[in-house]
Parts: sequence; structure tokens; C-alpha cells
Amino acid sequence: MRIVSVSENLKIEKRIAITPEIAKKYISLGFEVSLSENYGEHLGYSDNEYKDLGVKISNNENEVIKSADIIVQLGLLSDDKISHIKENQTLVGIFNPYNNKEKIDSLVKKKINVLSLELLPRITRAQSMDILSSQANLAGYKAVIESFASFEKAIPMMMTAAGTIPAAKVLVVGAGVAGLQAIATAKRMGAIVFATDVRMASKEQVESLGGKFLTVEGAENLETEGGYAKEASEDFKKKQEDLLNETLKKIDIVICTALIPGKKAPVIIKESMINGMQRGSVIYDLAAIQGGNTYFTEVDKIIEKRGVRIMGETNILNKLPVSASSLYAKNVFNFVSNMYDKENKKININLKDEIIEKTLIK
Repeated sequence: MRIVSVSENLKIEKRIAITPEIAKKYISLGFEVSLSENYGEHLGYSDNEYKDLGVKISNNENEVIKSADIIVQLGLLSDDKISHIKENQTLVGIFNPYNNKEKIDSLVKKKINVLSLELLPRITRAQSMDILSSQANLAGYKAVIESFASFEKAIPMMMTAAGTIPAAKVLVVGAGVAGLQAIATAKRMGAIVFATDVRMASKEQVESLGGKFLTVEGAENLETEGGYAKEASEDFKKKQEDLLNETLKKIDIVICTALIPGKKAPVIIKESMINGMQRGSVIYDLAAIQGGNTYFTEVDKIIEKRGVRIMGETNILNKLPVSASSLYAKNVFNFVSNMYDKENKKININLKDEIIEKTLIK
């Protein structure tokens, strides 16, 4: 049973799916591991480091793909590489099936097992495989670091003989995994932190981290069974808009993390709100790749409107690729281990297992 991975397009994705630590675990489990040449070189993992563990390194990516039983990646392979995937091979990664429906449908028609890890159910047994949580945690942390670096004032309160500099005020929009990590990071760095979310269940979590939870009168708990946010009513949106309008006038830094699975990100911060913000304020929009939570967000650009700087990136985790790869590779290993039949040394696509049933694209 052979598990493989080939290099991603480093211009858009620096993370890898098999680190040396995880390659060793696959081999201990009974897998052969094969990687493309220079696979982890950009992260400091040499081919020799992998070879010393028993990994086969090849300079022919197409042959690596053809030889595989399981292919683990970050995203979908390029069209020329996809053409080498064969019937009954298994493909594991983050494939964004809502936006890549045509490509994925063609793979499924070729009888290729496509398992997309962002579809994992929110159950206890799947926690160690939860790529969304592990990656969002890092994204929330890094968004704070990036926005603070762009902000031209001190973050913590500073008292000197010359006077006092007040602490920066931070608003986190969306208190999921990324938002909670953003709250914790901003608080540790001395900021005064506020947060808002449509899910009332997040209030206790926000307050446990030292943040102040902002909510509208008569708020509902807009949460799906899986724990994600769902779309709000027009009445709720109007009340939330009024609350944000007033709050943003006093805020220095905004971290936007609000997403609805499978849909365009909701525009929460409107043009009129930005017009009322203080000059020198910074907005970091983690939802940029899905349209953004602000009216002006553009991917991989810094937009300035009335002295407010708005930032958003395609993949903020490219700035933390070693840490992100470490967690992602562990998540994938735990997922693959769950469907590996050690006794017969084969992958068992068992649709009675909720984890496999939910992630397998049919």
C-alpha cells in the first residue's frame, strides 16, 4: 500500500501534506511512502532527511502519482497531474467542492475516491482530523500579528513620565476557531478586545478569553447543528449594523473571520461604517478569499479608504508554512489511519463510518 504526495504550486501554496515526522508514522503503519523531488526543501526538509526514513524520492511527479494507492495533497492537483490519476486511487485533501464541482465530478466519474477534509463532521472522533480548526487557529493568530504590524501605534497601554499611551481597541468579527485565537492573541499583546458573533453560544468563550461580547437586543442563536454560523434574518442584520456603526467609531483594529460554509462571505462592514472609523485604523479580513466581510476587501491587496487600511490575503498560512504543515500532516495521518485496514493492508472506504461517509464526494 503506497501513499504519495507531490509538490504544490509554491506561488500559491507552501504547505505540505507529509512532513518527515509523519512519513515515519506512515512507514511504521505499513505504508510505502513516495514523494516528488525537493518536496519539502522550501521548509527545510531535505530529500536526504526523507530518504533516511525510508521514503522513496522521485524526479518524475507523474510516475509518483501513477504508483499511488493514496494521494494526499493540500488542494486539487493541476489539470496535467490530474490526468495521471487512475481508477480506484484515493485522493485526500482540501478540495473546496463548492467551487471545484466540475473537476471533482470528472474524478468521481473515473471511479476515483475523492475525500475532502473540510467536510468532516463535527463529532468527537473526528477532532484529531479537523483541518479547519488546526489551520484556522494559526490563521487567527497570524491575522493579529499582521494587522498589529501594519498599525502605526503601540498596542498595550504604556505609562511614561511624558504621558500615557492608551491600549489599542480591537474588534473581532466572528468568534469561531480563528476568531477565538485572534481574541486570545490580541489580549496577550495588551489590547482591549471586543467580539461579535451571530451564535450566542460563543459569548461564554469570548468572555473566558477576556474579551467583551457585543450583541444586539433580542439576539437569536444562529447556529447550525454542526456548530457553524447560519445566515441571519434581515431584522437581525439591521440591528447588528447599527451596533457596529457605533462600535467601529472607537475601534483601532478589526479582525474579520465571519464565514458561512459553502456560501460567499457575508458583507458585515459596510462603506458607511468604514467612513466613520478613525484614520490610521486597520482591518484584516480573513474572509477575503470568499468575497470578504467588508465592502472594499480585495484579495492580496492593501486598500486604503479615508485613512483606513483594509488587508486580505489568498492564503495567510503561507506565512506560517512550517507550523501549518505540521498540524495539517497530523490531521491527514489521523484521517488515513482511520480508514486503513492494518490486517489486510488496504484502505477500507466504509460508508457506515460517518467520517468517511461525510467526506467522500459522491
